[in-house]
Amino acid sequence: MARNSASVLIASFQENYEQLFRFLTRKLNGDCERAADVVQDTYIRLADTPDPGEGIDNPRAYIYRVAGNLAIDWLRREKRITANHDVSEDADTIHDPKPGPEHIILGREQILLLDKALQKLPEKPRAALLMFRVDGLSHSEIAQRLGVSNSMVAKYIARALQHCRDELLRGGEK
Repeated sequence: MARNSASVLIASFQENYEQLFRFLTRKLNGDCERAADVVQDTYIRLADTPDPGEGIDNPRAYIYRVAGNLAIDWLRREKRITANHDVSEDADTIHDPKPGPEHIILGREQILLLDKALQKLPEKPRAALLMFRVDGLSHSEIAQRLGVSNSMVAKYIARALQHCRDELLRGGEK
């Protein structure tokens, strides 16, 4: 039985070989060599096709589906390979993920500005912000430690964040 359905598929494959090759060439962005490889892979798949039971209603459509799926698999594989190996970069170029000297200096300047901004804050807003961001305490825990309401803690944190943002944008003027 498997021989019979495979022979029907092979016969249809042979009848539609040229159209299938052109279809795959278009699908694979004009790569004739890859299209020829996918056509061969399609033939192998069709020859190994087990008996589908009642038979295949449209052998040509089945062949195109198999070939299209193999082409998509190839395109995905190529995409993964090129994503891992950027071909546009020179082989001599090594990417260093660490920030450059200018980024380090800018980062240090921002930290100093942020430190100055925190020092300008009143005691409770500064404490609320530090407990929230640095210590990771919840609003209710901060409220209990500072002896204020939860809504006041939220206001303290919002004011402190706005003050720090404004100081960073101004660049420490004053």
